[in-house]
Amino acid sequence: MIKKLFRNKSDRDQVSNNMATKQIRYEALVRALHTDLYRYAYWLCHEKQVAEDLVQETFLRAWRALDSLKDEKAAKSWLITILRRENARRFERKRLDMADYEEVTIADTQSVGSEQEIENHWLREKIAQLPEEYREPLVLQVIGGFSGDDIAKMLDLNKNTVMTRLFRARNQLKDALDNEPIQRGQYNG
Repeated sequence: MIKKLFRNKSDRDQVSNNMATKQIRYEALVRALHTDLYRYAYWLCHEKQVAEDLVQETFLRAWRALDSLKDEKAAKSWLITILRRENARRFERKRLDMADYEEVTIADTQSVGSEQEIENHWLREKIAQLPEEYREPLVLQVIGGFSGDDIAKMLDLNKNTVMTRLFRARNQLKDALDNEPIQRGQYNG
């Protein structure tokens, strides 16, 4: 049957070489960008196992579409876009039962955390409270390390729009800091 698929030995050799090249490209992408993708996935979902699954699904989709990646310099933004879409699919598939309940927040007065941990928690909370249109570009820039041009391509926006949203996001965080300073050694969030 294999002989019927390929006309001659050179066709088989060409397919074999193409697969080997694809494998090498793919492995290089995984080695170079796995950590960045995991960090971004973890920031999105805040769960280690879910982040690992998102990264695995991202690389699976990347393998299937690797031939569509023409510019290796765009690989990181290409993979982040795949990851964002995969994260969105996670919510499309998930149907949650809705129930009415009253959420009660209990302040943790027993734990003693370092000052940096308290500030990091406060900052993550404030970033999470930003409207998505401001939060997403800010996270892509701060966590992903992307430029304004890269973010514009990933979010399908004009670069000026991205830069404006980044500016507004930072201003909202600055206002939050000015209006609600973190009390050293004490956090009631």
